[in-house]
Amino acid sequence: MKNDQIKASILLCEDDVNYGMLLAEYLRKAGYRVDWVQDGDAAWDSFNNTVYDICLFNVELPYKNGLELAELIRNTGSITPIIFLSAKSAKDDILAGYHAGCDDYIVKPISMDILTCKIDSMARRARIVQEEEELTFQLGSVFFDSAHQTLQRGDKTIKLSSRESELLKILALHPNRLVERKQILQTIWRNDSVFAGRSLSVYVNHLRNWLADVEDIKILSVHGKGYKIVLPNEA
Repeated sequence: MKNDQIKASILLCEDDVNYGMLLAEYLRKAGYRVDWVQDGDAAWDSFNNTVYDICLFNVELPYKNGLELAELIRNTGSITPIIFLSAKSAKDDILAGYHAGCDDYIVKPISMDILTCKIDSMARRARIVQEEEELTFQLGSVFFDSAHQTLQRGDKTIKLSSRESELLKILALHPNRLVERKQILQTIWRNDSVFAGRSLSVYVNHLRNWLADVEDIKILSVHGKGYKIVLPNEA
């Protein structure tokens, strides 16, 4: 199946090599971007460096298990949906999953059709909630008001364009984490054409110019992948 539009970005953590490979391949063919890792430490590292729409975790994992991962993620304040895939079907195991912070617990063997429907629904709801809740941001020494499209530093206020504000908001929602270029294009321009890509580069440069004299904020390009806003004072 050829699909030019990414439906959602997924962090998959599954230590069973054969099962993980099959699941990752299926999801990619269905139109998702998938980062597949095989242990809890690798999943935690990936989560802290890249923006994902969904976390899809096995419960039994090396180093950090799925329950520990979910608790760590929820302790950051993240609302990223977490789905557990597990062979354990006992009531206590399922309750432990929900208590750790998962949004859904699916017992293996799973229906791929049902899984993809759940992924789409959860990713859509999470994006709506996040976009509606976050309106203002303290970015280092700069205050960003996305509703009024302004940057303020001391007594200096800069008015941003709608596109500049949309772009900065996407990056500000995920400080110090990679936001993929294609994800930005599809969110703001609703396509990832060459023209949209060139426009994105222009608006990134606009923001960099506005922030050129601000030492504690940097917008970095990650070659071939996307952008991240780096705030040294962020944990």
